[in-house]
Amino acid sequence: MKRSVDEHLEVVLGRVTGLPPFEQPLMEALGLVLCEDVVSPVSLPGFDNSAMDGYAVQAGDLAGATQDEPVTLPVVGEIAAGRSEPIVVTPGTCVRIMTGAPMPRGADSVVPVEWTDGGTVQVRIAQQPALGASVRRAGEDVQAGDKVLDSGTVLGPRQIAVLAAVGRTRVAVRPRPRVVVVSTGAELREPGTRLGDGQIYDSNSYTLAAAARQAGAVVYRVGIVEDDPKRIMDTLSDQLVRADLVITSGGVSKGAYDVVKEVLTKLGTVDFPEVAMQPGKPQGFGVMGDDQVPIFTLPGNPVSAYVSFEVFVRPSLRKLMGSMPYRRQPVHGVSLDGFTSPAGKRQFVRAAASAGDEGWMASTVGGHGSHLLGGLSRSNALIVVPEDVTSVRAGEQVELWLLDEETG
Repeated sequence: MKRSVDEHLEVVLGRVTGLPPFEQPLMEALGLVLCEDVVSPVSLPGFDNSAMDGYAVQAGDLAGATQDEPVTLPVVGEIAAGRSEPIVVTPGTCVRIMTGAPMPRGADSVVPVEWTDGGTVQVRIAQQPALGASVRRAGEDVQAGDKVLDSGTVLGPRQIAVLAAVGRTRVAVRPRPRVVVVSTGAELREPGTRLGDGQIYDSNSYTLAAAARQAGAVVYRVGIVEDDPKRIMDTLSDQLVRADLVITSGGVSKGAYDVVKEVLTKLGTVDFPEVAMQPGKPQGFGVMGDDQVPIFTLPGNPVSAYVSFEVFVRPSLRKLMGSMPYRRQPVHGVSLDGFTSPAGKRQFVRAAASAGDEGWMASTVGGHGSHLLGGLSRSNALIVVPEDVTSVRAGEQVELWLLDEETG
């Protein structure tokens, strides 16, 4: 079975559906997609209050006040933020007031403390304020009954702020997807252990777990499962109970020991197409279990696994969370290097990109080999070369995926 990149992604996104929303505490909802319109039950501010430290006055009492001829008023009380004192400002008096404190009855303006001598019994005021100066009026920001957030909003710190300000403690959001990550291969060992002949450290499960977490998922890294059909099937079946999505790496090509493909093909619900891309041609995708949990079986070569995550898994995680757009949004830039690309395949070339006065510039990093992690670690972008382009010359415009961008 052969597919283009777009065909395979269409199949994948067609099988993935958004997770059902439920209410979560505000801090747990950070970064998630709101699934309700939020209407404020209160006005913001909830009462007239002072915008600064100073004196609550009747502005008309200060007509003609200057630095040389200040007006002196008796201070008949003091109001701090969080307190409501039964004080009335009558003509010819004032009240000392702090930022955020409720305005006393009778006062119509606030004089900043900087315009005064700071007196506590009586105060000399050197300037008349405009009527209503430095007063925050009730409801001038939000009126009770106003919609403050729309369904579909991604909740960041600023949105959390308004939710807390209107008294919400929980909101309906799509949850973070639970992702199980498994590496397969008899040659793999955990980092920190001793390597024998022909053995390598497992980097894929760490790479994919980190990528899934960066994309917003809750990740369970199961680690290494040897190339044994029963162990692989038992492990995957056991993990379904805590998975909204499963990722494996390795065992999906055409080799004699590609056990993942052998085991999952028998289910009849997982396909293993050859996708016209480089790196990452051998792909597997389908569903498992009664809950039809999506499973991605990615290639074992480290760069292939990471690129496959970016192309297919990351959009699926965003769809599970309801985050739009699902796909990375490309930017256009200039390639500083020339290179060739295979005909009929979409190539994803590792690059180091930077923005300058003339836009984005990208240099290729390392070789094209799908095992070259050193180059991948120095990259921050992928140059995306279309299937019908076989060479890119230095100075040509190219499409870039910026890998450190969190959205789209």
